Amino acid sequence: MRIGLNLPHYGSLTSPEAVSGVSRAAEDLGFDSLWTGDRILAPLRPTDRYPGGDGVMPAEMVTYLDPLTALAFAAAGTSRIRLGTSTLNAPWYPPVLLARTLTTLDVLSRGRLDVGLGLGWQRDEYAAVGVPWSERGARLDETLDVLEKIWGQEVVAHEGAAFRVAESRILPKPAQRPRPPILLAGLTPRAMSRIARRADGWLAVGLPLPYLRALRQQARTEAEAAGRDPGALRVVQRLNPRLSGSPADPARVPATGTLRQIADYAKAAAADEVFVDLSLTVSSEAEMLDVAGTFLELMRAG
Repeated sequence: MRIGLNLPHYGSLTSPEAVSGVSRAAEDLGFDSLWTGDRILAPLRPTDRYPGGDGVMPAEMVTYLDPLTALAFAAAGTSRIRLGTSTLNAPWYPPVLLARTLTTLDVLSRGRLDVGLGLGWQRDEYAAVGVPWSERGARLDETLDVLEKIWGQEVVAHEGAAFRVAESRILPKPAQRPRPPILLAGLTPRAMSRIARRADGWLAVGLPLPYLRALRQQARTEAEAAGRDPGALRVVQRLNPRLSGSPADPARVPATGTLRQIADYAKAAAADEVFVDLSLTVSSEAEMLDVAGTFLELMRAG
């Protein structure tokens, strides 16, 4: 199992020093990957409840750096560790510009990018960027179409419901060929079907294990039905716990618990890759690195 760490690009630790320091230290410690998420605003009177906990978005998420800029900053100070988004809310971005930014990051990092895309959960953010909430799924599908064409074709042309690209050469191509891995988020049957048909893997979260396994099996079954290799679908799981000093009720893990409980859950989930987001539970860069190092040791132990 590969082990990753979320960059401190949101919350109280957000700073140039924290992003560069944590990224270099994570590479030195032996982490396999660094990850960022996507948030653009914190409504005072939100239309939608936060999908977790008590339904209130964590206060730490009020401060949020751009995910791809943060990864580019991390890439400049590292050489081996992979860089991923979990998740980038694809419908917010015009796909040609998104392709350019992702390609630039893959080229400048010498082929270390994992493109994790999703839909988000907050209608207020869609309103703020002028994208209809009702069109989010269709826009994600069309974005995937455009990315595939830009990254795979010498001459690119696209005529779709939301976007048009005249016959063009769009260079450079990504360093990874035929393209960077595409991972998709989602928990609904429709989302899992999209993952099965179109993605290289699933961006999972900390779910009850029976539910997690059922969704993973659905994706594999549909991938096989679509003529794809179900064993090739990666599962990358994000865990963002609030750590406790004493063992938590097992029913509340991995939302909370001791670091050992979180590690034990991650091992039982048996994803291909797991990354831990500590921004909700630590108060300094030194504490983040100390907890991260212990988590890495627990994951690699027996």
